[in-house]
Amino acid sequence: MANKIGEIFESATAIAKGMGVTFREMMSPTVTENYPDEPPVLQERYRGVHVLQRDVNGLEKCVACFLCAAACPSNCIYIEAAENTDKVRISGGERYAKVYNIDYNRCIFCGYCVEACPTDAITHGHGFEVASFHTSALVKRKEDMLAPIPPGAQPPVVAPEGAAAH
Repeated sequence: MANKIGEIFESATAIAKGMGVTFREMMSPTVTENYPDEPPVLQERYRGVHVLQRDVNGLEKCVACFLCAAACPSNCIYIEAAENTDKVRISGGERYAKVYNIDYNRCIFCGYCVEACPTDAITHGHGFEVASFHTSALVKRKEDMLAPIPPGAQPPVVAPEGAAAH
């Protein structure tokens, strides 16, 4: 009989403790973000739309090593590599990503591509407004993701399509 009374007392204590939390939360002010009137407050480690970084000279950091595409569990990264030449230098390595696409229809923002990159070329930005009514708009190309050229740096010189580099 004493065991039953102890169980009832413990249950009543647990209910009172839970109701105390409930009433305390009911009396506290509600926190509402006024998006889109005010910008949202994002944490530093927020995983948003990817950014392809540049070095201090304005060259792309991506050397087309394909490690990000290999690490991606959802297979949403597509890369085509091209060789750097003396006249056309896009990145600091031997190769650069001629085509770099990320399909945000498939991306799960896991961050494995960022961890796999040996040159820190791909990072997560704070962009989060990627919703679209058309799935074709969710395939972001290299031009959409490239970071701006740092102040004082010269943009890479790209030869026209038909011109031969000697």
